[in-house]
Amino acid sequence: MEHSDREPLVRKTSSSYRTFPESTARRLDKEYLRSLHNKRLYLAVFAAVLGNFSFGFALVYPSPVIPALEAHPSPALRLDQHTAPWFGSVFTLGAAAGGLSTMLLNDCLGRKLSIMFSALPSALGYALLAGAQGFWMLLLGRVLTGYAGGVTSASIPVYISEISHPGVRGMLGACPQIMAVLGSLILYALGKYLRPVLDWRWLAVAGEVPVLAMVLLLCFMPNSPRFLLSQGKEEEALGSLCWLRGEDTDYAREYEQIKDSMRKQSRRVSCAELKDPFLYKPILIAGGMRFLQQLSGVTCILVYLQPIFKKTSVILKPEYDAALVGLARLSSVAIAAVSMDKAGRKILLFVSAGVMLVSNLTMGLYIHFVPASHNGTVANTTLVSSANLSAEPTNYITLIPLLATMFFIMGYAMGWGPITWLLMSEILPLKARGVASGLCVVVSWLTAFTLTQSFLPVVNAFGLEVPFLFFAVICAGNILFTGCCVPETKGRSLEQIEAFFRTGRRSFLR
Repeated sequence: MEHSDREPLVRKTSSSYRTFPESTARRLDKEYLRSLHNKRLYLAVFAAVLGNFSFGFALVYPSPVIPALEAHPSPALRLDQHTAPWFGSVFTLGAAAGGLSTMLLNDCLGRKLSIMFSALPSALGYALLAGAQGFWMLLLGRVLTGYAGGVTSASIPVYISEISHPGVRGMLGACPQIMAVLGSLILYALGKYLRPVLDWRWLAVAGEVPVLAMVLLLCFMPNSPRFLLSQGKEEEALGSLCWLRGEDTDYAREYEQIKDSMRKQSRRVSCAELKDPFLYKPILIAGGMRFLQQLSGVTCILVYLQPIFKKTSVILKPEYDAALVGLARLSSVAIAAVSMDKAGRKILLFVSAGVMLVSNLTMGLYIHFVPASHNGTVANTTLVSSANLSAEPTNYITLIPLLATMFFIMGYAMGWGPITWLLMSEILPLKARGVASGLCVVVSWLTAFTLTQSFLPVVNAFGLEVPFLFFAVICAGNILFTGCCVPETKGRSLEQIEAFFRTGRRSFLR
């Protein structure tokens, strides 16, 4: 009896996505994709992801700056083994606060205005870093830029997923990671080529440029049609979708599907509704992916990249190693962007976690078994103080840490970097998307803070191999989590994905 009661609902829900016969719908979708040449969509995405460029720039800011501050003549600014971990990790604490506030900002201001709001703490934070006269100003500057990064981390993927067509959502969903990598690369390049000429403060001044460009461009971009519909602004939502798709496309059909999906939902999430699998399952999956992504060690490795290479005495200079890793990361994100809508999300997640597992395991075993005389490590020397040493590598075997790190970053950038953010914005239901995306970012950056704050003490107490072996175990867990929990969303509209979690019928994802 229960089955017969649900069956009409399932048929009704299914029919909302199968308005035409399957062959006709497939033909119309192809025609729709062929007509999708409206450059305004890509301009809106570019304007938004400038926030990720600033985020990537700010995240790795300590990598070239920590060595300069360790040798700073002023005691008020000089870093040591106790203050350096705080300078590196407090950014993630600010990012967690940013994600927490976005739980309200996303639904109150909207996705676009939330991104624009992040420019205020970001600009103020860079100004404090540029004019720092004491350690507290350095920390406050890092917290503010981290807060801005937390806001953009929760808002930009949601904005992109809600304005994108399903056929290009995977490619556009990888753009935040691409821009974050570009931001990191620019920071490494400026740190290498400008720091000998200009003071390290100019790195913070350079960080202001993408923030200002982002605000100016977003002033001319529309808000998300789904957010506008949730606010009852139907005409504005239709105009936004027309602007994003182009007047010569069948945007009205997509608009009706979005509107039909939203009619089935209440405006706000109640505590009682959180018991519904339609809500808690995608929230747990998205939060679990963000938790495992950070536990794989990517933030620790990026923040302390140059000190790690100095500790393992790689045959090249640490700043060149960092640039090579950044280039490898950029190329892998580009590969993911191209293949995500063809190969699918899950296969890239499997490959990504496998590469990360092998890389972390290689790094840990190398540090543990290769004699100190070969890998250049010095007994009783901390990771921070080793950044000031000028140890010369004695063997080409020291290329192993560089190659292992490059493959780790490549693996991460191929799957667990961009896809984690994309899936978060895809599978979260619209009615909870603003709050839940903020919650996921809080989980992510609190985990990152804990790891980056404890990374140096663990290395100093137990050795550099211990965290890498721990990261390898986590990557094995990532493989299991992907196979058991993560749905495939390639080529599906956000409404189809919501229907899958609402009914539990996998036919919606076929």
